[in-house]
Amino acid sequence: MSLLGRHSHAGLLALLVATASGGLAFATDALPCAQFTHEGPPQPIARGDRRGLERLERINQAVNNIPYSVLFLGDSLTEGWDPVLWERSLAPRSVLNAGIAGDFTDHILWRLEHGNLAGPPLKAVILLIGTNDLAAHRSPELTADGIRAILVLLRERLPQARILLLGLLPREQFPDAPLRRAVTETNRLIRDCADGEHIVYADIGDALLDSEGRLSVAVSPDWLHFSERGYALLESSLEQVLDRVLASADSCCQPR
Repeated sequence: MSLLGRHSHAGLLALLVATASGGLAFATDALPCAQFTHEGPPQPIARGDRRGLERLERINQAVNNIPYSVLFLGDSLTEGWDPVLWERSLAPRSVLNAGIAGDFTDHILWRLEHGNLAGPPLKAVILLIGTNDLAAHRSPELTADGIRAILVLLRERLPQARILLLGLLPREQFPDAPLRRAVTETNRLIRDCADGEHIVYADIGDALLDSEGRLSVAVSPDWLHFSERGYALLESSLEQVLDRVLASADSCCQPR
């Protein structure tokens, strides 16, 4: 597992203001991480399918009715986390599974404005998103822009919470496959968003690979989603870094 922290980036404290059109405008001066590479910042997009909206409603109900400490935002890789392993390692840490299969970075931005952050204050947010952006032929640069936008919004809305930014997990069998290379490049672009305090970056995907960097069918039957064995390999690395993040959150909020 690779764990990176960088000096504080003031731009992740950037304010977000609603534009007249209902989009988001980002003030991102003095932050290389949040200097968007494309014309204009990414904008929130709502899911148009019934399943995605129903899943969102269930997440929002849980956010409002149960005092979770940690929100795990993601796509099918989060939603499909092995339930036995979740109950063993993440549920005791008060983590809510807020994954929605098929989500892009745009959808996460929309969710954060429509109920996912409406509950009691959170200690931490885990973010694992972007693989669907790449599969839809978005470039690593555009995918990283979407992740940066989410981080800026989270820092504005949850200034006391810690953010655990997970690197995109490996996909495709071989390390030189096009989507695998895109994952590697996206991770290179987003890891500098970490300051080691408010935002911690962790690349836990190495646990899934063999010594040649290959992803086996035993770990990922379709070279995208993970088997129980795959999630078990991720579990140990995630537990270690999450415990560090939560300890940091606890020490930050102790009365002095």
